[in-house]
Amino acid sequence: MISNKPNTRTKGKSFEKRAEIFFVQKGCRILERNWQDGHQEIDLIILDQKTIAFVEVKGATSDRFGHPAEKINKKKRSNLIKAAQKYIEKSNFAGHDFRFDLVTIIGPKLEYYKDAFWDEQSDQTP
Repeated sequence: MISNKPNTRTKGKSFEKRAEIFFVQKGCRILERNWQDGHQEIDLIILDQKTIAFVEVKGATSDRFGHPAEKINKKKRSNLIKAAQKYIEKSNFAGHDFRFDLVTIIGPKLEYYKDAFWDEQSDQTP
């Protein structure tokens, strides 16, 4: 039986496109879409003035099963950080700051979390 419902990958691409439009309207430059290194992927990499932002996009048609931000667990953050480190190693962005942003989309509502998380290992207190 063939379903008319969009699959998860199609929905994900739709959410990422909405996030991309959001950033372009803010004056950011899109550097990469779905950048991959092995099994690790970064949805969007943007240039926001002199800051490179690694953006994770999470969306849902409703919050019935929880807020999309709840899907960003410690393992997901760790994978994003590792992928970002690989991207930085392969790119030439001397003089730039870096950060991790999150965009969540529930139905028509887009929420933007600038500096959503950071490398917990580098910010540990003794």
